[in-house]
Amino acid sequence: MCGPEWLEQGMKHVWLPYTQMQTTLPPLPAVSTDGCTITLADGTELVDGIASWWTACHGYNHPHIHQAVSAQLIRMPHVMFGGLVNEPALTLARRLAAMLPGDLDRVFFTDSGSVAVEVAMKMAIQYWLNRGQTGRTRLVAFRGGYHGDTMATMAVCDPEEGMHSLYQGALPEHFIADLPVNVAGMQALDTLLAQSAGSIAAIIVEPLVQGAGGMLFHTPDVLRTLRELADRHGVLLILDEIFTGFGRTGTMFACEQAGIVPDIITLSKALTGGTMALAATVARAHVFDAFLSDDPLHALMHGPTFMANALACACANASLDLFDTEPRLQQVAAIETQMRDELESCRSLPHVVDVRVMGAIGVVELDRISDMNALKSALIAQGVWVRPFRNIVYLTPAFTVTRSELSHLTKAIRTVVSELGQAAPHRR
Repeated sequence: MCGPEWLEQGMKHVWLPYTQMQTTLPPLPAVSTDGCTITLADGTELVDGIASWWTACHGYNHPHIHQAVSAQLIRMPHVMFGGLVNEPALTLARRLAAMLPGDLDRVFFTDSGSVAVEVAMKMAIQYWLNRGQTGRTRLVAFRGGYHGDTMATMAVCDPEEGMHSLYQGALPEHFIADLPVNVAGMQALDTLLAQSAGSIAAIIVEPLVQGAGGMLFHTPDVLRTLRELADRHGVLLILDEIFTGFGRTGTMFACEQAGIVPDIITLSKALTGGTMALAATVARAHVFDAFLSDDPLHALMHGPTFMANALACACANASLDLFDTEPRLQQVAAIETQMRDELESCRSLPHVVDVRVMGAIGVVELDRISDMNALKSALIAQGVWVRPFRNIVYLTPAFTVTRSELSHLTKAIRTVVSELGQAAPHRR
């Protein structure tokens, strides 16, 4: 491996995510970021098309976030959230409650999306336990869904198409259903809930886009159906907006497009503008009220060491400032229009099954990716940082991406996908 000494020495000891380290390409050594550019140790610059797993919505190194971090670092980077509180966390909780629809106004902070979903699952199950209903311990989740990599969240991911099929038999069993995208699907889910509502605590879904399941889109009508069925059968509705929250689908939160209010919502990724790890699980008043009791066992017994970290919360408040003062949702709308125009020509290329765009998410779905390493290398050679997975090549750029940067990204995808068609005969 050629590169700086820290790369050669450190790679002997690190374990990379989602990676078969015996066969994968070596990772690239990043040394700096700015805007939508990642600079490597050898001076190579790559236009980032995925905003570091969908987090850096304002681009990298935004000066307003930097200033907030610097000031908070001097004042108080962290203090425990047990028996003590801090101003950035309470200010952030108040601001999130004001932004979210309905009475989603009780914020529980964590430090990752997976843990935020675990907390949502615990809230949902304990909500019923605290009300004296001990049998409601299962959730309804959906094929194509992804909710995290911890043990509890793996159990509500797609058990066959997801990344965790190896763990079948080792995880708690929940109900995995088809999304109700049509009348037959709605009727099937209605029947499942009617037959099993006494054992179900909640429905959990990624609204509008199932991200890691393949960037699978569904309409706001699906969310309205889920809200209606949850109410009809007396179960809670959890929306996992880890990916979709903070503008990615074109509205601040995806649930706004359906006009519904979930009982619990999870947030992370773009919460701090891609600067620090932070997540939140936000509950409606009736969920929170079920935990109020003279019985200490009715409390929510969860508390990550770094929950409500003051430095991370200062980042998040600065990120929300930028949504208030800079035209982020208008930028998302412009990105959507440009990606629709520039990716559409991929539709006629060999191996392309579908091209779809929603907000600042652009997807080129292929019938297969035969050599993932070769595809990734070809994209890097085009000067872009794009990470295909499963059978899709996708873009989730920063909302501040320029027209020329976005054109560079879409052109790179068109070029590389068209070369796939030349490299091998097309089969359907």
